[in-house]
Order: sequence, then structure tokens, then C-alpha cells
Amino acid sequence: MTAKTISVTELKQNLGEIVNEASFGGTRFILLSHGKERAALISVEDLRLLEKLLAESQRELYQTQQQNLLADARQLRESAAEASYNVDAVLEEVREERPDDLTDLR
Repeated sequence: MTAKTISVTELKQNLGEIVNEASFGGTRFILLSHGKERAALISVEDLRLLEKLLAESQRELYQTQQQNLLADARQLRESAAEASYNVDAVLEEVREERPDDLTDLR
């Protein structure tokens, strides 16, 4: 897809035409204000695609973080077991020490 750089003044002067070109022609516009890139005008279709990609990326990041946390927990459990700690007893002790306001988060 093509991208055009235009000034905000040009956008104001040709708003209808530029919106139609973005919407139906698939052109993406980079809007300049005082010579600096400030915003973009894209079709709703492009916006939906960006939103979908962002949601998928965030979901993948969350899953990766959770997998890393689980791996860390497994490693800690194994280390504690090797050091002859009673892991279940230690976990129960930690649970009992938690503030009451956190117990509703389970």
C-alpha cells in the first residue's frame, strides 16, 4: 500500500477527498505539523488489522511471561526439594502469612 506525506493544512483544504482516498483507495497518510510527523490517517480496515495484531501480540507476551513464571516456580521447587525443604509446608506457611485482602484474589 502507498503512503503519502501531507501537511495538516493540506488535509484541512481537501478533507473529503483525502478521507475517501484513505477509506476506499487504501492510501495511508502521514500528517505533518510544522514539518514534523504528528499523526496518520488510515482506513478503518487498516485500523482493525492493527488492533487485531496488537491484541495477538499482547496475548503472546502474556503467555510467554506466564510460561517463564511457571518455569521459575518449577526450578525453585526443584531447588527447595534438593535442599530437603518441605515445599508444601513452606507454601502453606506463606499462604497463612498473606494479608486477608489478598486471599480473595484466588
